[in-house]
Amino acid sequence: MPADTRPAAIALMGPTASGKTALALDWAGRLGGEIVSVDSALVYRGLDIGAAKPDAAERARAPHHILDLRDPWQTYSAAEFAHDARCAVEDILARGRLPILAGGTGLYFSALLEGLSPMPQADPGTRAAIAREAAELGWPALHARLATFDPEAAARIKPGDPQRIQRALEVHRLSGIPISAWQRQPPASPRFPARVLKLVVAPPDRAVLHARIASRFDAMLDGGFLDEVHGLRALPQLAAHPAPLDLPAIRAVGYRQAWAHLDGLTDAATFRAHAIAATRQLAKRQLTWLRGQLDARWFDPARERARLDDALARFLG
Repeated sequence: MPADTRPAAIALMGPTASGKTALALDWAGRLGGEIVSVDSALVYRGLDIGAAKPDAAERARAPHHILDLRDPWQTYSAAEFAHDARCAVEDILARGRLPILAGGTGLYFSALLEGLSPMPQADPGTRAAIAREAAELGWPALHARLATFDPEAAARIKPGDPQRIQRALEVHRLSGIPISAWQRQPPASPRFPARVLKLVVAPPDRAVLHARIASRFDAMLDGGFLDEVHGLRALPQLAAHPAPLDLPAIRAVGYRQAWAHLDGLTDAATFRAHAIAATRQLAKRQLTWLRGQLDARWFDPARERARLDDALARFLG
């Protein structure tokens, strides 16, 4: 087999609160790298504290890409991410620097590195029609409708997941083909322009990760997270939206729970407990996806930093 002569890139993956940001910043500074965010919450403007978006000081340490691309009332698909992130990677490589793909959104990593199955692009008119039906009937009713023609997708998508229900219905209406059939088709994307070292950083003890999640959330609260959500709620586009909790940005972990708290549905202690529990569930889903990445190497970021740095050095030569 001929040697892979593509330039190098790093995929730094892991569950939320596992320490990816600090590691990516360190490597970018030492290796002449630039960070490409692979996080579905960081693409939204205004989601800063609760999404743990790199602050001004962190951005000054290394160039960052795929941040603040959409307003919180807008949508952003995995296909759009794959296009934008690939352009960023190609630009970084053209300047002779190292792309560091850092984040925890598995769908985004898959879309970028492996490609997506070809299917109809998003259609605003069709989406708006589905949203109107959901406002009248409710998303569980639309989920039941999905099950009548695509039981495979309905079994995979939860009745309370409006974003994926809407996309599945949209694809079927535009093409007449169930989304599960589209997803079985091979990806049509060209080969990724770099050879990639996949590294997963995750504490092996789940209790350690849970403690980090709770500690980080408390720091977010101290840093003004609820004030941030107050500001989002005051935006005219969100205040006038008929179902803000169905928007992908507001469904980001922590934000949905904060929104309910500010609606008076929970007290402070219950809000904190619900947000931390939701973040733990997110980490669990992320770890499940990561275990399916058979070509990734796993490291404990607290105890195996030397091995982690050695793996990187060997890959870069």
